[in-house]
Amino acid sequence: MNLRLNSEFGTLKAVLMHRPGKEIDRLTPYNKSMLLFEDVPYLEAMQREHDVFTDLIKHSTGATVYRLRELLMQVISDKVILENLMKDALSKSGMSHLSDEILGRLSTAECATALTAGVKVHELKKKIPNLQRTELLDYAFIIPPSPNLYFQRDPIALTPGGVVFSSMKMEGRKREADLLRTIFENHPEFKDHVNRIFPINGHENPASIEGGDIIVLSKKAVAIGNSERTDEKAIYHVAKSLLAEGTVERVYEVHLPKKRQYMHLDTVFTILDENLVLTYPDALNAVLQTSLYTLKEIQDDKVHIKRQVLNESLLTVLEREIPHLEILHTADGNPDYAMREQWFDGANVFAIGPRRVISYNRNIYTNRALRDMGVEVLEIPSSELSRGLGGPRCMTMPLSRSKI
Repeated sequence: MNLRLNSEFGTLKAVLMHRPGKEIDRLTPYNKSMLLFEDVPYLEAMQREHDVFTDLIKHSTGATVYRLRELLMQVISDKVILENLMKDALSKSGMSHLSDEILGRLSTAECATALTAGVKVHELKKKIPNLQRTELLDYAFIIPPSPNLYFQRDPIALTPGGVVFSSMKMEGRKREADLLRTIFENHPEFKDHVNRIFPINGHENPASIEGGDIIVLSKKAVAIGNSERTDEKAIYHVAKSLLAEGTVERVYEVHLPKKRQYMHLDTVFTILDENLVLTYPDALNAVLQTSLYTLKEIQDDKVHIKRQVLNESLLTVLEREIPHLEILHTADGNPDYAMREQWFDGANVFAIGPRRVISYNRNIYTNRALRDMGVEVLEIPSSELSRGLGGPRCMTMPLSRSKI
C-alpha cells in the first residue's frame, strides 16, 4: 500500500473508517454547538447504520476496512507514544501533570476510549479515589470528546504525490488530526509508506487545511478548496510540496463562499467516473474565483512556483481537466428537492468504483437521477448518521484504489 491516490473513483481496495462510539453519547443539547453538531444523535441506531455501511463496502468491493480504534490501540501499545498523546490531550485543560497517574490506572482499551471519547472529572475520581481536588466541576471534561471522529475524510488526505495531514481549523477537531498522524507515522503497516506533503518539517503551527477540501481531479491535477476550514497559506504550502514532488503538475485553489453549504469542497461536487461529476444546482457556476499553481523552477534545492488567478468558474476548470464532462445535479435539478437533499449531503456520495456509489437512502430524488445516468447506487440507512451533517464520502478515507 503506497498511500497515494490518483483518482476519486478507482475501484476501492482499502479504506479507513471509525465506528461511532461513546464520544457521540457525550453530546447534549447544551454542548452540541460547541462540539460542532446541530443535533443529538441516538448512538445505538447510529452504530447499526454505520455497521450496515461497513458491511456494504466489504461485500460490494472486497476492500479491506481499517478501523481507527483498532489501529489506535495497536499504536498506543508503545508507552512513549501513549504518554505523548495523553499529555497533549490533558494539556487543553491544564491537567498534564495527571498523565502518569492516569496511565497507571487505565488499560490500553480505556486509554483509547479516553483519547476519543474524553474523560470527565467524576469518571477519573472513580479510577483514582485519592485524586487531588481540582478547580473543575465533577462533570467538566478533563479531556474533551471528539464526536466528529466518524468523519474520517477530514483529518487526512491522500493525493497522487503523498499524504496531507490536516491542521484542523476548529479547536474541537484538532486532536483528530493528531491521532491520525500518530497512527500513520508509527503503525508498522503504514509508517514506511508515508510521503508527507503537509505539514512542512519545522512548521510548529501550520495553517489550517482539512481533507474534505482536497479532491483529486486527475493523475496530474488536484483541487483544494479555500473555505471556512482551509486557509490560503496552507494551500500554497501543499501546492509547493506537490509540485516539487513531481507527480502533480497543477494545483487549483478554489475560493468557496463562506456559507454552510460550501463548508468543504466535497460538499460542492463529487467525481463519480472519468467524465461524470455530481453537484447541486448552480454550485459550480457560483464559484467564480480560482487560482492555478504550477512549478516555475527548482534551483539549488529551492522550489519556486507560480500562481495565476483565473477569471473563470469552477465549472470551466473542471471542463478543462475532465474531457467530455457530464454534470448531474442533485435531485435532477429540482430546486425544492435539491435544497432538501443537499442539507443531507446529497452530492457527498462515496464512489467505490467507476459509476458505483454509496448514498444515503433518504436522498431518493438524487439516487433516482444517478440511476437514470447509469450509476449503480447502493443505499445505506441514514436517520442518525446524517445528523452530523456529513455524507458517505465524509465518513470514509480511501487508502488504496485501483489505478486509473
